Amino acid sequence: MAVVAHEGHGHHDSHGDHGAHDHHEEGFVSKYIFSQDHKMIGKQFLMTAVFMGIIAMLLSILFRIQLAWPGESQDFLSFFLGETWAPGGVLKEDMYLGLVTIHGTIMVFFLLTGGLSGTFSNLLIPLQLGARDMASGFLNMLSYWFFFLSSIIMVVSLFVESGPAMAGWTIYPPLSALPQAISGSGTGMTLWLVSMTIFIASSLIGSLNYIVTILNLRTKGMKMTRMPLTIWAFFVTAILGVLSFPVLLSAALLLMMDRLAGTSFYLSDIIVGGEMLTNHGGSPILYQHLFWFLGHPEVYIVLLPALGLSSEIISTNSRKPIFGYRAMILSILAIGFLSFIVWGHHMFVTGMNPFIGSVFVFTTLLIAIPSAVKVFNYLTTLWRGSLILTPAMLFAIGLVSTFITGGVTGIILADSALDISVHDTYFVVAHFHIVMGMSAVFGMFAGVYHWFPKMYGKMMNTRLGYAHFWITIVGAYGVFFPMHFVGLAGAPRRYYDYSVYNEFDTNAFEMIMDLNVIVTVFAIIAALGQFLFLFNFFYSIARGPKAPQNPWNSNTLEWTTPVEHIHGNWPGELPTVHRWPYDYSKPGAENDFIPQNVPLKDGEVDH
Repeated sequence: MAVVAHEGHGHHDSHGDHGAHDHHEEGFVSKYIFSQDHKMIGKQFLMTAVFMGIIAMLLSILFRIQLAWPGESQDFLSFFLGETWAPGGVLKEDMYLGLVTIHGTIMVFFLLTGGLSGTFSNLLIPLQLGARDMASGFLNMLSYWFFFLSSIIMVVSLFVESGPAMAGWTIYPPLSALPQAISGSGTGMTLWLVSMTIFIASSLIGSLNYIVTILNLRTKGMKMTRMPLTIWAFFVTAILGVLSFPVLLSAALLLMMDRLAGTSFYLSDIIVGGEMLTNHGGSPILYQHLFWFLGHPEVYIVLLPALGLSSEIISTNSRKPIFGYRAMILSILAIGFLSFIVWGHHMFVTGMNPFIGSVFVFTTLLIAIPSAVKVFNYLTTLWRGSLILTPAMLFAIGLVSTFITGGVTGIILADSALDISVHDTYFVVAHFHIVMGMSAVFGMFAGVYHWFPKMYGKMMNTRLGYAHFWITIVGAYGVFFPMHFVGLAGAPRRYYDYSVYNEFDTNAFEMIMDLNVIVTVFAIIAALGQFLFLFNFFYSIARGPKAPQNPWNSNTLEWTTPVEHIHGNWPGELPTVHRWPYDYSKPGAENDFIPQNVPLKDGEVDH
């Protein structure tokens, strides 16, 4: 391979034959199951993530129905959950917590981390850098199978007799550390920990592969300052994963030891059912430090790929260069660095020293600056551009919108004095769902619509794409905007039933109950809207019109490869890069786009 890359002129014929030869010999199993081709692995990640996302979405509908109409009998609840967990069609309290826990876990780790990083890092890193494949195809395949296995274990934990994990997606001890504390702290919790351990292994193998590929396998002329912003985002995301996921692994292992080996890392002076436990000396706060040391970089592990994809899509569909390319790279690096020194803002009410709290307030407010730089640069790229509103572009603009909306409430929560009054209420739920849930999901949809022709060689239906976008953005804002007011009215999160509020604050009670009905109705509408996407996605794979080679008139290298997938991405020589990826509407050029592999003309300057 290396020989071909450097001296393509002498060897490319033999390599062409070799590629074609490989292609005929591959059987179904080696092509679709144990594939080491990065394009296929990206598609496997996408399919798995979409499947997991559907499950998580359906779980959220089940517990939203309990919040909107508490205690009312719904036949289909007992149909889905059985008489054990929904006797007489009413959701049981502990299963409510179980649904919330698995919904959160799947969304954060399996849909967003697997669907964004797993799918698009795999698909785009070799294609946009001009590489034949990932640094290690075998490790890449392994990374997917670990991800698949951990997904299966997480889904299976829903069917355990004692119920799935029930301590919230953050699984704080002592609830998660004591098997006798709640029904879901038994086998379900153990399966959760096993699943997450395998997931972390998958994430680490994948991230190391991405980093090595970006550093070592760039084609001739592809300097770091000529890489598309997507690749910069994946690069920093992978570094965040390598540095932070092992910390979650250590937290999970210590928790396993507390559960199974009688240690006391997180336990001290606890009475369960009138019986004093022998554990002493541990602290549940230690777990929070370890968890959030991953948990905050995780927010950006989810967000950065989405922001990177949007940079590419917004520039392409505005037909102009991305504004402030170097500032965008610096902001990605700054977000990556700062994300490691803000984890304490999740812990303002744990009794931490107020001085340390004020340090975390400062670093948290600081991270708003690179985020604002990104938003400003998106808006200036859009400003007076010749906008082409493809479904991908609409989702990318939607991401900019949700990123601003969610960021505004983030500034409120970053301030420890303000945070104390809204901590652990629905205000926090609203904030992180808009900024992390909606923005990342919008980025993922944008990526799927934009790179679908590259993945499957077919085009998706634009009208269905528009319908999907409008239902999704209206539905999602309808779900998460009213939640801020539910939180300000004083509703704590993860409560099963708010009717107790009737005892002491009738006005707040009525507001909370009414808003919960509105939120649930919007959630059902938004969920139904996703089936338009699923239909469009699978129908287009089977029956969509064949894609042209470069449907969006884009500059990056992946659009120079043939539509038919071949082993090694490019027949013959690898492309040589002569310019940055954002030469759109360049003054004096014949076309409004100039691909990266087009040599500079006499007197033409690189950006």
